[in-house]
Amino acid sequence: MKNMIVSALAALLVVVQAGAQPTPPPVLRAMKAELDRTMTGLGAKQPAPYFLSYAVAEVNTTVITASMGGIDASTTQRSRILDVDLRVGSHEMDNTRSIRGVAFEMGRGTRGVEMPSGDDERSLRSIIWSATDKAYRSAAERYGKVLTNRQVKVREEDSSADLSREKAIVSIAQPTSFEFDTAMWRDRVRYLSSLCAGREHILTGRVTFQADLLVKYFVNSEGTMIVSSEPIVKMFLYVKSKADDGMSLPLFESYSAYGADRLPSRQQMERDMRRLIDLCVKLRTAPLMETYSGPAILSGRSAGVFFHEIFGHRVEGHRQKDVNSSQTFKNFLGKKILPSFINVVFDPTKKELNGIDIVGAYEFDDEGMPGKRVVAVEQGVFKSFLMSRAPIQDFPVSNGHGRRQPGLKTVSRQSNLIVEATERVSLDSLRNALRSECRKQNKEFGLLFEDIQGGFTFTGRTVPNAFNVQPLVVYKIFADGRADELVRGVDLIGTPLTTFNNIVAAADDIGIFNGVCGAESGGVPVSASSPSLLVSMIEVQKKQKSQAKPPLLQDPTITTNDGGQP
Repeated sequence: MKNMIVSALAALLVVVQAGAQPTPPPVLRAMKAELDRTMTGLGAKQPAPYFLSYAVAEVNTTVITASMGGIDASTTQRSRILDVDLRVGSHEMDNTRSIRGVAFEMGRGTRGVEMPSGDDERSLRSIIWSATDKAYRSAAERYGKVLTNRQVKVREEDSSADLSREKAIVSIAQPTSFEFDTAMWRDRVRYLSSLCAGREHILTGRVTFQADLLVKYFVNSEGTMIVSSEPIVKMFLYVKSKADDGMSLPLFESYSAYGADRLPSRQQMERDMRRLIDLCVKLRTAPLMETYSGPAILSGRSAGVFFHEIFGHRVEGHRQKDVNSSQTFKNFLGKKILPSFINVVFDPTKKELNGIDIVGAYEFDDEGMPGKRVVAVEQGVFKSFLMSRAPIQDFPVSNGHGRRQPGLKTVSRQSNLIVEATERVSLDSLRNALRSECRKQNKEFGLLFEDIQGGFTFTGRTVPNAFNVQPLVVYKIFADGRADELVRGVDLIGTPLTTFNNIVAAADDIGIFNGVCGAESGGVPVSASSPSLLVSMIEVQKKQKSQAKPPLLQDPTITTNDGGQP
């Protein structure tokens, strides 16, 4: 049995060809009709709207989950969400400007509105009309507060405009469709999770298959009209054990691609699951790592997440205009922040790297702007921020990085982060360099961060500008050449500028992390890629752990599981 995820409107869409006029689907026609009616009908109001955009996200999702060999869920859901961006005032200053001195504003912006999935234009227009009316009333009220706030507060640090001036784009393309064999994926998910059943000390063994097709419809009062689609298929392997001291020990493996046929083979997934199980059991009895500062190697995947957390979020443009943000790199344009052999690029136009899909790609961002390659760091020198249509000083236009989860407000966000090294050595040479650095610092060992779960960072002014990256697999690399030792129980911490100054070498490999980044505009697909890096000085702290003991009785399946394969 095959399951096909296809937009119900696909048959009504045509690809724009030279000399041909696009044929908008019903939902786009409804959006355009209400946009024109609103701009005309409210044009005489005070304040009048000067800009209006509608974005509709049509999300089709299939999820299959199994635990310990049993199917937990197998569902397919579809939703449509409308987002309205209505602005009064002018490009230079409108209702979206931050109101300084207010710690938390209730109702800032608009929330997404659920729409029916059918093609009846009258029904669709009625939903759009109601949401637009609420958006106008909210915008007009807030614009008055913006004007008052500006009169009573000190001069703004960055008086850039609130909306960039951009050219209109028309692109109506057939939504992507993709097929997958539901029965086959149910069997694979069930079988992979069954490998955990009956294994001593394995408390959780869960596998999830998820197929998403996001079809986006966008129109604005400047003449932009876009239909685009973003398919992603994902697999997640999750294994968890628990040490005798109460520490939970989760391990993950994930795969992401633009089609089910581009995911790894069943054999590869089985090898990865068995590796996770064996490693999880070993972690139970691995020694607990104490606090430490000294040299370390970040594997490619770990270095990618490391850069995503401590660098990527700090170059998202909207933060440079936020008076509550630390604006770490605002005064570093044209200055060196990394070693001269390091470049950092964000590239939503790139869909694969070394033959592996990277999922931060898109043709148009959530403001209808084409995604563009951005060189943020070149030869160690900081060059550019990631920009939505919210200008900042020296960056008056978008570079296609305005992103959001449907239903939330668009801000500048990361896409595909790629760390490039122009000077590289072999992995063996990097390990030797780590040992040499340990001897230089009179350290018995350095650390190897082989895999990483994720992390978080603080970018506000009211808290220390630190990061916490959460490793899953860490080894001690001894200066005297002894065998590596698996350890557990630490988080990688620090501050960005100091840590960047400590990067001393890069390997000739590449590690890729695909995932979902969560920030103020919700979860968006991203990737982070990097070679392995040697850092001369890092700091780790003890990881928080549970005080609950492991289960008192043994798993009843341990003596009955035959590990059979369907």
